[in-house]
Amino acid sequence: MSFLLGLDIGTTSVKAAIFDLAGKCLGMGSQDYRLATPAPDRVELDPEHYWTSACRVVNEAMAEAGTAPDSILAVGVSSQGETTLSVDQAGKPLYPALVWLDHRALEEARTLDRILGEEAYAYTGIPTIDPTWTACKIAWIRDHEPDVFRRTHRFLLVQNFIIQRMTGAFVTDGGVACTSLLLDINTHTWWDRALEAVGLSPDQLPDLKHIGEVAGPLTREAAEAMGLSPGLPVVLAGMDQIAGAVGAGNLSPEIISESTGGALTLHVTVDRPDLDPEGRIPVYLHALPGKYLFDPVCETGGMALKWFRDVFCQSEMARAREINQDAYDLITAMADRIAPGCDGLVMLPHLTGAFSPEYEPAARGVFAGFTLAHEKGHFARAVLEAVAFMLRRNIDLVRGSGVQLQEIRSTGGGARSPLWRQIKSDVCQLPVASLQVEDTALLGDVMLAGMAVGAFENLHEAADAMVSLGERIHPNPDNRDVYDAAFNRYVRLFDAIVPVLREPIEKKPT
Repeated sequence: MSFLLGLDIGTTSVKAAIFDLAGKCLGMGSQDYRLATPAPDRVELDPEHYWTSACRVVNEAMAEAGTAPDSILAVGVSSQGETTLSVDQAGKPLYPALVWLDHRALEEARTLDRILGEEAYAYTGIPTIDPTWTACKIAWIRDHEPDVFRRTHRFLLVQNFIIQRMTGAFVTDGGVACTSLLLDINTHTWWDRALEAVGLSPDQLPDLKHIGEVAGPLTREAAEAMGLSPGLPVVLAGMDQIAGAVGAGNLSPEIISESTGGALTLHVTVDRPDLDPEGRIPVYLHALPGKYLFDPVCETGGMALKWFRDVFCQSEMARAREINQDAYDLITAMADRIAPGCDGLVMLPHLTGAFSPEYEPAARGVFAGFTLAHEKGHFARAVLEAVAFMLRRNIDLVRGSGVQLQEIRSTGGGARSPLWRQIKSDVCQLPVASLQVEDTALLGDVMLAGMAVGAFENLHEAADAMVSLGERIHPNPDNRDVYDAAFNRYVRLFDAIVPVLREPIEKKPT
């Protein structure tokens, strides 16, 4: 039999999985790593962690699947976006990876906004210029580490770094480069004006290919490290968000796929990048030729529930260990005993600032409306409802661009909770379907890899063969009015409290 390998390098972990051509996962490996935070606005990682973790998880997946190396047809590689690496001619890192969460490049972002701000959305699909984007991080290296900037042969994204280690080639695809602020998503070329503003030439960036193209054959050295066969085709599978949309079967405009992992992300297939006249919806390249993805991102999604668990649910965590159960199941069971709307309690889940669609870095988390009658379960449910309200606010924004949605496909760790899926369905008034494969980025990786080597003629054929839906939940009409009212309170609360949150916090001198 023949199999496909997916490799996804995320923000805090690397995962690999072996799938057969019917979409069954036969083996998986996962490796976490801890990000370094040397200062409040700095988030870094030694780039070698990406490579050693990638080798380990591929070996783990191969061992669990029990497949022979020569039975693997191809490997698809995706990664987080924006994280910036500086390497020499041999691909050796010259500086720690500046993770996408790193915000040290604030002044560089302001400068690039003055130069590129009026044109940026039309060319790159990026609504606001902030320190997240690769161009800003490279500009910071230029200004603060001039020797590193001078010695850098190529500035890479994480996927590019791993693929260079696997093949020796400095290549990227538009799917992972589209949030760099350096790519013209209309022409699939580097944007000259952005390069000039940063002080780059195209040969300081990886060579551009399309999502789903073969980057090159696996080298003998990399094959030995990964337990694979030399010459194995290594396929560009884009950013993890794009691969995840592919793995959810999001190939037509009526479907919205959402992932509630640490962040909340949404994906909607569209025909053109200019459907949003206000320029508020992030636009990515789709793996489908000639298509694009609306891709709103909220930085705090499932992270809000994790924060609530870690800070307020020590007893539930201890009980879960005693009975060998997941603490999240105990927390959601507690939330399930509370009526929709939480008896007036509303949460704003913006623990790291608000991104799409508000774009308000001063936003913070808020619980409002609680009384002596409110219990821990109310607060747990308020967290679940708050993420659903973020989802609805972005869906409303997408609908304002004329896109007609019929179904939500829910992925990520949050999709494991039937209660959370029901809340999302009730709040958004759309059916919510789960998927048999939870990690849709890895499934998207192998679908693109299979298409690249001829196992599938196109992505639609790959989706028919490999994507399987799970339970479909429909909106409860009895909850519509209460959630409409709660959502309106959520929006009004945000608008009312942001001016207060923008005020500087007085700190006691040390």
